[in-house]
Amino acid sequence: MKVKRKRVYDPPEKSDGKRVLVDRLWPRGLSKEKAQVDVWLKEIAPSTELRKWFGHEPEKFAEFNKRFRAELKGNPALEELKALARKETVTIVYSAGDQLHNNAVVLQEILSTSAA
Repeated sequence: MKVKRKRVYDPPEKSDGKRVLVDRLWPRGLSKEKAQVDVWLKEIAPSTELRKWFGHEPEKFAEFNKRFRAELKGNPALEELKALARKETVTIVYSAGDQLHNNAVVLQEILSTSAA
């Protein structure tokens, strides 16, 4: 599985493969044309409650990671993302400013550790 991660605001590249937006809300100030997102999997995003609790505070990331993984158990959107990644290169795109502490980081870890 080839899974990459980048901010949705970064310019798309041919090497991105299938671009999958993993946020519940559409990125602020970005047109659909400019985003060039192939799939918007909002169902894979953290719940509103978890997102608000986390608030992108790095010191809460370890607990966020644990809670988000628990939310993903049995989520059909995760299986859909895994299936896409088995077929072609997938770039998980997200809008968070913090590139190290966000849901896309967790998703990339899950995908890179799952069996192809």
